[in-house]
Order: sequence, then structure tokens, then C-alpha cells
Amino acid sequence: MLADRVAHITPSVTLSIASQAKAMQAEGLDVCSFSAGEPDFDTPAHIKAAAIQALEEGQTKYGPAAGIPSLREALAEKLNRENGYSFRPDQVMVSNGGKQTLFNLALVLLQPGDEVIIPCPYWVSYPELAKIAGATPVIVPTDLSNAFKITPEQLQTAITPRTRLLVLNSPANPTGSVYTKEELLALAEVIRQHSFYVVSDEIYEKLVYDGATHCSLGALDPSLQDRVVISSGFAKAYAMTGWRLGYLAGPLEVIQGATTLQSHSTSNVCTFAQYGALTALTHPDSPGCIEEMRQHFAQRRQVIVSGLMALSGIECVKPMGAFYVYFQISHTGLSSMEFCKRLLDEHWVAAIPGMAFGSDPYVRFSYASDLNTIEKGLARLEKFLKSL
Repeated sequence: MLADRVAHITPSVTLSIASQAKAMQAEGLDVCSFSAGEPDFDTPAHIKAAAIQALEEGQTKYGPAAGIPSLREALAEKLNRENGYSFRPDQVMVSNGGKQTLFNLALVLLQPGDEVIIPCPYWVSYPELAKIAGATPVIVPTDLSNAFKITPEQLQTAITPRTRLLVLNSPANPTGSVYTKEELLALAEVIRQHSFYVVSDEIYEKLVYDGATHCSLGALDPSLQDRVVISSGFAKAYAMTGWRLGYLAGPLEVIQGATTLQSHSTSNVCTFAQYGALTALTHPDSPGCIEEMRQHFAQRRQVIVSGLMALSGIECVKPMGAFYVYFQISHTGLSSMEFCKRLLDEHWVAAIPGMAFGSDPYVRFSYASDLNTIEKGLARLEKFLKSL
């Protein structure tokens, strides 16, 4: 018999579809995959070289559970310089990827009876992490009309005496939406009236377009800094998905609790990988590498959004960040799951159904693919739509 908590967890649809697409490609099929939230670029050479050097210098032993001191110092400096905070190194901990930071936070803050407000569509793991901790996800639906962003009125309505945590993700997965400074300040006005925490998932912060600016809630309203926790990592901007390096920053008691928890789960993060992360933060070549990848994403974004908008019946909002476009398929009469299954089986195009993100009938395309794949995939999508 398995524990009850396992029965309440929904398997990741994104990982299962990405796995099926890779299996089809291994069989020799020409699959256009828009499923994985993973840059198709290699990790920049200077970051890899730093990890190799650390290996050669014997950085292969256990390290502190919260991360090597030099990396925590560099992260605090980055958050203060770029994001407008005033963190000390002991207010930052390093984890095995952004997902573990959120897992640690959920177990540190949440218990049975608590509620977690989650704007929908949401990254697939947010509700599951709340449920693992015994809390109840409170899903707040958004739609195309407001670019998939929660409003102050919606937030106020969702708050109850049991509210313990609000999840904010900007730039967002799966929609690519980016909250403006004014929108965040309006939400802050509501949050100040209550006493819950906010986790700000900022892992796509460096991938914004068309003049959009990433803003961090706690920096905009310093009165909330003792309740805002930053979750981020190196996977997206630095093309380091397989390195499994994330970080959490926030109130000291939260970080200490998360560190204690991590000390009894995964212990320290891979030691030599942390030296790669340190170089990613401090090396003078890093900003140029990030900008080069961002420009490629911006070009792909233009192609894929223009292509989708040219298709009859497709509705979408131009994403301002990340590398996803989220479009509506209601005119097809298909559920998002059936749509994506048939698109993959019949036309070899892998996409993620909106059902995985809590909203039907929408579909997510990742444009972390080369232009040839994007153009070929759009042509196949057009053919599929015409066959319905």
C-alpha cells in the first residue's frame, strides 16, 4: 500500500509528452517538438570549463547544505544589484534546481488546513507541491482578456483566513505573461492588508522582449520583503537545465528552515556544479551569452506568434517573456488532451495540452527550438487544423 499523498499527486503531463516525443525521435521519426521547457543551446563554454576545473582541483567532496559560501555571496550580490533587494548571503540557499526550492518552501511553510492561491494557468507542479505539503490549492482562473494575469480584485476574493501562500510567476510558464510594475504594485496593495507569504518564481527573469521589464514584488514594495521569497535558478537563462541548480532567497527563518530540511533530504548540491554556477554569475562573458540566446528566442517568438495568428480560429496573446506561446483551440471542438495526442500521433508535432496547466482548451508551444523546426511544425499544425 502506498501513502495517501501519492494518490493525490498528478503525474507530470509535460514530462510524459516530452518523453513520448523523444521515443518517437529515437525510432527515426521526424518529430517537431514544442513540448519541453528547455533551451536547445549548449551551456556556455566558460561555465562548463569552470566545472571541469573544479573537478580537476578535487572539488568533489560534501559541501554545506545551503551551498558553497562563495556562490551564496554571489547570489546575494546579484539579487541586490539586479533585483533591488538587500539580502545577506545567509538569506540565500542553493538547491538541486528550481523545483526543489519550491518543494523545500512548501514543506517549510505549509501544513494541513492551509490554502495556497495559484493563478491559472499555472506551471504544472505548483498545485502538486501544495498538496504534497497537505495544503489546499486555491485556483484563480485568468484568460486571454487580461493576458493571463491575476487582478487585485480576484486576489482579494480568493483570500481567506486560511491563506498561507500566494504563488506569482513572472515571466510566466506557460503563458509568457510579464507583470508590469503597476500591476505588481496594485497586487501589493491587497497583500499588505493580510499576513500570508508570497513566493515569486523568477526563473525566466532574463528572457523578456519588446521592452518589457522584469520587476520583483518585494523590491517594489520593501514593506513586503519579510514575506516575499524568491525562487529561481540557472536552468533557463544559462541553458543549464541538466545541471540542477536552483536557489531560494528570503526571510532568514524561511531560509534556515529550508536548509535544515534540505540537510535531511538531498544534503548539499553537486559541489563542482556550483563552481560552474559561480562562474555563470561572475564571468564577464555571461551577459553576452545570455543576450545572444535571448535574441534567438526573440526571433523565434516573432516567427511562431505570426504563424499562429495567421491560422484560422487560433487565438493567442503575444508573450512578453519566457519562451512559450499559449493559444486557444476552442473552435476545434477538441479537448486540449485530444488535440495534442492527435497532433503528435498523426502529424508528429509535440505540444503540451492546457489541461496540464489547469485550463482547457488551450495548448502550449515552446519556441526553444530552431527556426526550421518551428516553420515545419507550423505547417504541420495548419494541415492538422484543416483536417478537422
